[in-house]
Amino acid sequence: METVQTTNPPSFETVWAALMENREQLKENTQGIKELRESQKETDRQLKETDRQLKETDRITKENAKLIGKLGNRFGEMVEHMVKPCLVEKFRELGFVFEKAHSDTTIEDKKNNIITEIDITLENGDKVMIVEVKSKPTTDDITDHIERMEKVRKYADLHNDRRKYLGAIAGMVISNSEKIFALKNGFYVIEPSGETFNITAPEGIYSPREW
Repeated sequence: METVQTTNPPSFETVWAALMENREQLKENTQGIKELRESQKETDRQLKETDRQLKETDRITKENAKLIGKLGNRFGEMVEHMVKPCLVEKFRELGFVFEKAHSDTTIEDKKNNIITEIDITLENGDKVMIVEVKSKPTTDDITDHIERMEKVRKYADLHNDRRKYLGAIAGMVISNSEKIFALKNGFYVIEPSGETFNITAPEGIYSPREW
């Protein structure tokens, strides 16, 4: 005769304890989900704040660029209306007699690939002074002016203009290193001095360059 073993059902206390344990785990999981959601909300908030700050930085950058552009334009206008009329007299003190002065000249010779802009031109029958105007000239600006002078010389040769061409750099603020670099390359340097401005000639160890 076979013996059948039976298992007694769990007691009420055992079942209740298991339910309570599951209940606590459920509470913990629910709390964990809530914390995760709160963390996600905080992450989203930080991302939105970062995006807002980036947009604000971009806005300020654009406004600064516009302001710099306006300042540059105003400086150009100041040079045209205040400095240019005095340049002829200032260069006369250095021995130049320029009969004409004009600004904003554009050379556009696509056939010979000669395209450039000139801020101020002073000229007579023998010489022409090409002036580049910058609020704060850099060495790159000075190097660009050398290239501009070469283009102007090439254009003059194509039109049988045998006059000597000289260059000048004008700036509201010019550091000593940029000033020396300009003089070293044979440019005259024009910079503010009190209520007027001075022109420094490349002399001594430097000499004016003619194109």
